[in-house]
Amino acid sequence: MTPLPEPVRLRAGDLAAVGLDGLRGRPMRAVLSALGIAIGVAAMVGLVGISTVSRAGLMAEIQELGTNLLTVQPGTSLLGKNSKLPPDAEGMVARIPGVTGVSATGAVNNVTVRRTDKIPSSTTRGVSVQAGRLNLLGTLGGTVRSGAYLNAATGRYPAVVLGSVAAERLGIERAGAHVYIAGRWFLVVGVLNQVKLAPEIDRSALIGWTQAARLGFDGHVTTLYERSTDDTVQSVRSVLAYTVNPEHPEEVEISRPSDALTAQVAAMRAFNALFFGLGAVALLAGGVGIANIMVISVLERRQEIGLRRSLGATRGQIRLQFLTESVTLSSLGGAAGVVLGLVVCLGYAGIRGWPLALPGQAIAGGALAAVAIGAVAGLYPARRAARLTPTAALAPTLPDSPRPGGAGGPPEPARAGPGGTPFRLFRDGLPKKDGCR
Repeated sequence: MTPLPEPVRLRAGDLAAVGLDGLRGRPMRAVLSALGIAIGVAAMVGLVGISTVSRAGLMAEIQELGTNLLTVQPGTSLLGKNSKLPPDAEGMVARIPGVTGVSATGAVNNVTVRRTDKIPSSTTRGVSVQAGRLNLLGTLGGTVRSGAYLNAATGRYPAVVLGSVAAERLGIERAGAHVYIAGRWFLVVGVLNQVKLAPEIDRSALIGWTQAARLGFDGHVTTLYERSTDDTVQSVRSVLAYTVNPEHPEEVEISRPSDALTAQVAAMRAFNALFFGLGAVALLAGGVGIANIMVISVLERRQEIGLRRSLGATRGQIRLQFLTESVTLSSLGGAAGVVLGLVVCLGYAGIRGWPLALPGQAIAGGALAAVAIGAVAGLYPARRAARLTPTAALAPTLPDSPRPGGAGGPPEPARAGPGGTPFRLFRDGLPKKDGCR
C-alpha cells in the first residue's frame, strides 16, 4: 500500500499572505473590527501618556522652583489662642547656618482693597491686604508681569503691588491703575505673575511695611519665608521652630510648599492603574467584536475552507490561517491606537508647554494586549474552521425544493415521457443505458 505524501508546511510569508487575503477581501469589515481595538489602545496610551506628561511637567516645575523653601507661620497655644511670631524672628532665622534668604509678610487686619470708593467696605472679593518686605519677590522666586515690585521709595508711599488672582478679581490687567484702600487711593505699581510656591501671595495686595504701619499694622510677621541650600534643608527645618520662638516652639507651624506639588505627582501615579483599567475594558469590547467577526467569516467561507482541505490543507494549517487573520486584525488596530495615543500626548505636551514623556509601559502593554486579545478572540473561530471536513464544507447549504404535496404529502405521480419513460426519471436524472446514467 502506497503511503500518503507528507503535507506541505506553510512558510511564514505564505501564512501571512493567506491571513491578509481575508482582510483585503472585506476591507470595511476589517476596519470596523480593528476600530474597537484601536480605541482601547488609544485610551490606554493617551490617558497614561497625559498623566506621564503632567508628572514630568510638575517635576520640571519643582526642579525649577526648588525644594529648599520653608514657610513659618504662628500656630495656636495650648489654651487655643492664636500665637504671634516675635518681631525679631527674621533676624534670628537669618543667622542659621545654610540659610540663604529670609523674607516675610504681615496681614493688615480690618482693611480691604476695592476698585472704587463706591463699593461697600465689606466687599473683599477674597483679596487680603498684606505688608511685604522689599526682598519678598527674590526670596520666593516670583516675577512681575507688569510694572515693578516695591522698592525703598515706593514702599513708603501709597503704592501697591497686586498678585495675579487679586488683579484679576479687581479687573486690573497692568500697572498704572488706582485702588481704594482704607479711605485712600493707592497707585498700582506692579502686577505679579503666579507664585506657585506661595499661592497666598496671588490673592494679596502688597504694600510697604512703613505704609502698612499707618493703616494700623502691628508689625508682627504672619508668614515667614526661608531659603536654604539644598543639602541643609532638613537640618534647618529641625531647628527652625526653636530659633523662631525659643520659649514656645510648639506654637510654630513649619511647612514645605514643594511638598504639595510632590503630592500631586504621587496622586498621578496612583491614577495610572485606573487608566490601564479603562483601556482594558475597551480592549475587551474590541476583542469580543473581533471574535464575532471571525465566527461570521468562518460561516461565510465554508466552501473556501472545504476547497483548501480537499487540496491537501491540514487542520493545523486552517487553524493557523484564521489565527493569523485574527492576530493581524488586532495588531493593526493596536498599532493605530498607539499612534493615536501618542498624537494625543504630543498635543497635550505642546499645549501645556511641558516636556514630552513617552509612556513606555502603556505603549508596550497596549501593543502586547492587542496581540493577546486577537489570539484569544480568534482561537474559537479557528478551531471551528479546522474541524470542518471537506465534504461538510463543500455540501450545498440551500434548502431542497418542497414537494407538491408538502413535506409529508404523497409523491408526485409519474407521467409518461418520450418512449414511455416517466418524467420523474428525467427530472431526477437520465435513465441508465448501456451501463451509463
